[in-house]
This record gives sequence, structure tokens and C-alpha cells, in this order.
Amino acid sequence: MPDQKDPQTTGASSTGRDVAVLGGGSFGTAMSKVLADNGHTVHFWMRDKTQVEEIRNTDVNSRYMPGVKLEGDVQPTTDLAGAVDKAEVVFLAIPSKAFRAVIREHSKDFADGQIVISLTKGIEELGFKLMSEILQEEIPRCRIGVLSGPNLAGEIVNKDLTATVIAAKDPEVRRAVQDLLGCEYFRVYANVDVYGVELAGALKNIYAIVSGLAAALDLGENAKAMLITRGLAEMSRFAVSLGANPMTFMGLAGVGDLVVTCTSPKSRNYRVGYAVGKGKKLDDAVAELGQVAEGIYTLKLVKEKSEAIGIYMPLVRGLYEILYDGASISAVINSLMMSVQNSDVEFILPRTISQ
Repeated sequence: MPDQKDPQTTGASSTGRDVAVLGGGSFGTAMSKVLADNGHTVHFWMRDKTQVEEIRNTDVNSRYMPGVKLEGDVQPTTDLAGAVDKAEVVFLAIPSKAFRAVIREHSKDFADGQIVISLTKGIEELGFKLMSEILQEEIPRCRIGVLSGPNLAGEIVNKDLTATVIAAKDPEVRRAVQDLLGCEYFRVYANVDVYGVELAGALKNIYAIVSGLAAALDLGENAKAMLITRGLAEMSRFAVSLGANPMTFMGLAGVGDLVVTCTSPKSRNYRVGYAVGKGKKLDDAVAELGQVAEGIYTLKLVKEKSEAIGIYMPLVRGLYEILYDGASISAVINSLMMSVQNSDVEFILPRTISQ
């Protein structure tokens, strides 16, 4: 449940701090811009030396954010240890596939009690681990949180009104992140359900692909609404079975993030679904995107996990059949429409009613 004692930040801290952002993709760039605009010194780490030099010389990350100036004190670097050593708070925007390897390689560089916040919306294949769980295993001496919500990077850098959720057990971690990121266009709300907030952020990517498919097929507004709400029912049912709080899915990290990624062509996962719906092969759609669409990997893991624990997820199963088994989209849609008409809202009807 949201922590009612935490204030929502209305402005940036008056005192600049040293922070680190690890990962030079679109969201890492967007968070670096927010932090720098708020007056903080941002140690911005990425592996690519060319990318570092470009940002250092032009203040632009042209691969991921062309035309966007990183103003303020942004210090790009390939020295992860140096970036982390200088930072009070570290934000991690590393793709899920590389997440553990990077943290493990540099685990000794993190300080005892240092605040480390995951921005990554994904799941590790081995053991179905979320990023916060990886952090607990690799750097347990740090104070850990996750940031998630309806946060399209392109809108954040344009200073369009946006809200996000910081989830952490430690109230000092929540307050620190609210203080660092909160400003007139970026509002930071708090939650204590770390697992639910993080899992919601990973699961919604699957349904964004489904929605992209639906848009490509011009299924209509009623169908879009059905897919989004059934997606919400499906993802919350799955998450609660793993220990998440169902109320988390009624907030920004749940329904908020689901709506924006399922309705916006700015969403990477939506664009992949749209391309497949227009007849492109999955590999070609991903190559054309040129960035990571986490939902493609998450789909496989969630299908396997849901089957292992016996959770009914027809949209997940249907999308998997389309992307990986070569099933026709029309056949899968017909199958979905013929499936059991179950309860509308999860957790309201008695459990004896068919799911």
C-alpha cells in the first residue's frame, strides 16, 4: 500500500548532490537530464567511449535522444567505479540481460549503506529474479529501491507533466529519491511494495506488444479497452500469486504504466507489436527498433512461470503463440474470444468462480 507519511515532492532540492546514472540508453539519459536540471552533479556512466565523447563534446546522446541537450553538470564517463564512488545515490538503467553481470563485476565499488535505485523494467531468466532481488543478492549492504511508472523518456526530456513511483522499504530511501527527482514537471509518489511495483513495470511490456498488434489490425476502440483491462486483470492475478499487493496495480506503477505503454506509439514494446501486426517478422521488427524491447524477453519467462504455478494467462499464451510458434493472429484472437468468460475484477468475486 502507498505510504501516506511520505510527502510528494513539489520541487527540487535546494542543495546540489552528487549522483550516478549507470546506463546510456533513453531512460538513463532522461533521468540524467531531470537530475541535472534539478541542480545535481550527474556522473553518467556508459560502456561506449564514442557515446561518452559525444556527450562530453556536444551535450547530446544522439543514438538514443537526438536533439536533446543535457544541460547542467552532466559528467559522462566509462569509469563505473569512479562514478559510483562519487555518488550519494546510484540510479541503474542497465538492460535486464546485462544487469547482474555489471553489478557483480563492480559489487566492491558500492559503499555500505549507499542508496541504489533500479530503473530497469525486466526479469532475469534464471530463477525469475527481478532487478531488486539481484541487487539484494549482489550488494546486500546497500539500501535498495525501484522506480517505475508511466514514464516515456521522450516526454520526460520535453518536460511534459509526468509522475512516477519510488518503491522502497526504507523511508529515507523514498524521501531521498523524491527530493532528488521531484520538480514542477516530474512528480514522485511513494510505495512500500517493492516487488509489486517492479513486477508491474516488467509485466506491462507484454500487454503493450498485444496492444500494438491490435492497433495494427485496426480492431477498434472497444477491443483496445478490453485488452488493456483484461491485461490488468491478468498481470495482477499473476503478481499477487507471487506476493505482490493487489492495490499496487491500481496506481501509477500498475494501471498508469499499462495505459501509457498500451496506447502510445512512443512505447518500444507497442511499436514491436504494431510492426508484427503489419506483417513483419519479430527479428526484423526488433532490428528496426534499434533498442531493447524488454517485453519480448519477459513474455517467455512469464509464460513459463505462469504455467509452472498454474496461473491462467490467456493473453500471454496467445502472444507467445503468435511470436514464437508461428500461429496466425486471427486464429489466436478467435481462440481468445471463445475462452471462458471469467470474473471481471480480480479479488472481488469468490475464489470458487472460474478464472
